[in-house]
Amino acid sequence: MDKNKVDLLFHTLRYLKLKQFYYRFYYALRNGLFKTKIGNSATCSSQQLNLCTVITAPNSYNSGAFTFLNLDHKFEEIDWNYSAYGKLWTYNLNYFDFLNQEDISKEEGVRLIEDYINNQPCLKDGLEPYPTSLRIINWIKFLSKHKIEDDKIDATLFNHLTLLNITLEYHLLGNHLLENAFALLFGSYYFSDEKIYKKSKYLLKSELNEQILNDGAHFELSPMYHKILLMRLLDCITLIENNLWKKEGLLSFMRNKAEMMLGWLEQVTYKNGQVPQVNDTTFDIAPKTAEILTFAKNLKLNAQTSRLSDSGYRKWTLDEMEVFMDVGQIGPDYIPGHAHADSFNFEFYYKGTPIIVDPGISTYDNNPRRQLERSTEYHNTIRVDEKDSSEVWGGFRVARRAKIISLKESKNVIDATHDGYKNIGAFHSRSYHKSKYNFVIEDRVESSSGHQIESFLHFHPDCKLVISGSSIEINRELTISLENANSIALEDYDYSLGFNKTIKAPKIRASVESNSKIIIEILG
Repeated sequence: MDKNKVDLLFHTLRYLKLKQFYYRFYYALRNGLFKTKIGNSATCSSQQLNLCTVITAPNSYNSGAFTFLNLDHKFEEIDWNYSAYGKLWTYNLNYFDFLNQEDISKEEGVRLIEDYINNQPCLKDGLEPYPTSLRIINWIKFLSKHKIEDDKIDATLFNHLTLLNITLEYHLLGNHLLENAFALLFGSYYFSDEKIYKKSKYLLKSELNEQILNDGAHFELSPMYHKILLMRLLDCITLIENNLWKKEGLLSFMRNKAEMMLGWLEQVTYKNGQVPQVNDTTFDIAPKTAEILTFAKNLKLNAQTSRLSDSGYRKWTLDEMEVFMDVGQIGPDYIPGHAHADSFNFEFYYKGTPIIVDPGISTYDNNPRRQLERSTEYHNTIRVDEKDSSEVWGGFRVARRAKIISLKESKNVIDATHDGYKNIGAFHSRSYHKSKYNFVIEDRVESSSGHQIESFLHFHPDCKLVISGSSIEINRELTISLENANSIALEDYDYSLGFNKTIKAPKIRASVESNSKIIIEILG
C-alpha cells in the first residue's frame, strides 16, 4: 500500500467510534467462522396492521421489467442478484418498493414475493441489513393492505427480521442504523414481538436524539436523506396511532421529532418546491416536500420552526431572490459518507427559478465521476492550489476535513472561516451580504505565501450566459460581477437530473486574487 493511501486511511479511521471498529471486527470474525444464515421458523404468529398509505411508491415495475435509477432491465426469470448496473440498482431490486406502487395487483405482488422466497438460497446483496430493513417494511405494508395471511411468507419475513436483529449496522451507524430500527418497529408490531419492540424503541430514541439536530436537520446534512427518513418516521407514527398494541412513550417522542424535521424541511425548501441539491441529493429518490407536508397534515402534525443553526445551513429570501448557504461542518465526523468537499457552497434562485445550482449527484459507484461530484471544483466555492477543501475519496470516505473555525452572523451579513487548506498554509473566509436588490459574496484567502486560487459558479442548464469582461449577464434579468478576477473561463459541466442521468450546463471557472468578490444584481 502506498504512503498516500496509508495517510488517507489514517485520517479517515481516526474519526470513527470505537463501536464501529468493534462491530466491523466482530461481524467479520463471526461471519468468517460461522457464516450467519437465515434460520427456519416453525411457527410465527402475525397480525394484519391498519396502515394508511399517503405517499405511494413510484412506478418501477411492469410485467417483469424493472426501472431503478433511470436504468431499465426486463427479466425472463428474475435474477435478484443482478449486478450489471451496480450495487445500488441491486439494492433497489431487493427493497421491494414496487409492492406499494399504485397499479400492482395483489396476485402479482404475491407472485414476486414467492419468487424471492424460492430464490432465497442464492441471495447475496439483498440479505444485507439495509435492503433487508426496507424490504421488511414494504412486505408488511403490502401484506396488511391486502389482508394476506400466508404462513410461508410470514415465516420468511420473521426469519429476515431475526437476521436483521443480529446484524444491525452498528459498524456504519447513521441513517443505516435508523432504517434498521424502523424495520424492527414494523416487525415487532406485525409479530407482536416484545423483545424486538424493546430493542427498536431503544434504538429509535437513542438514534433520533443523536441524528436530529436542534434545528431539525438530519445530521448527515443531505436534504434527500432528510426527506426519506422523515417519510419513514411518519410511517411509524401511522403504525403506532392506528394499531393499539403499544403506545407508551414512543408516540409523543416521535411526533416531536417529526415536527422538528418538518420545520427544517419547510425552511430549506424553495418557493418552487425543490430542495437544495447539496451533499448526496438528487432528483426522483425522495418524496417531494409537498407530499410529505400532506402526509404530516393528515397526522395533524405542526412544523416546529426554529432558526437554522446546527446544520450549518442558512437561507435568505430577498424579495424575488432566494439564497441557500453552507457555513457549517461537512457532517458528523464518524459517518461523513454523504458529505462533499463543498465548504461555503451556495445556491441562488430568482423568481422561483434555479440560477446558480449545486450539480447534484448521478452515481454512487466508486469511480472518477463520483470523485468529481464530491470535489470542491464541482461546487460554488473557492479552491486553492487544485486541492479539495476536504479529502473526499473511495466513494464514501473523507480523510482530512474542513472545520469551521469562525462564524459571525448579523441581520444582513454572515462571515465564516474554514481550515480545509491549513496543510498548505491557507485559510478560506467567505462573507455573504444581502440587500433588497443585490447579493454579495466576498472571499478572502489568508496565507503567508502565494497560491493558485479558483472560484467556481455552476449554472442551471436553462440559463443563458453572456460574458463581457468581468461581468456575466444571465437570462437578461441578472448580472454577476467578478471583482479581482484575473481570468474568466466558460465551461460545460454535467448537471445531474437523477442517478445515471445528466445534461450539459454552463460553468464559470475564474482565476482570482486572494481577495475577490461576487456581486449578483437584478437588471433594471
